[in-house]
Amino acid sequence: MGKLDGKVALVTGASRGIGAATCRLGAAAGYAVAVNYRSEEERAEALCRELREAGTRAV
Repeated sequence: MGKLDGKVALVTGASRGIGAATCRLGAAAGYAVAVNYRSEEERAEALCRELREAGTRAV
């Protein structure tokens, strides 16, 4: 179990750009990821699917 396993990262503005990249990096580091967005629901859902398919807990 890694040092970050079991930790949760809440990323705001996560549906695109730097926020989405931060989600991917956090997931790669072992965080579960909470994706927060304002208006890009489809992009946020796509990102969550991508992270889940890679084995990360994402909401």
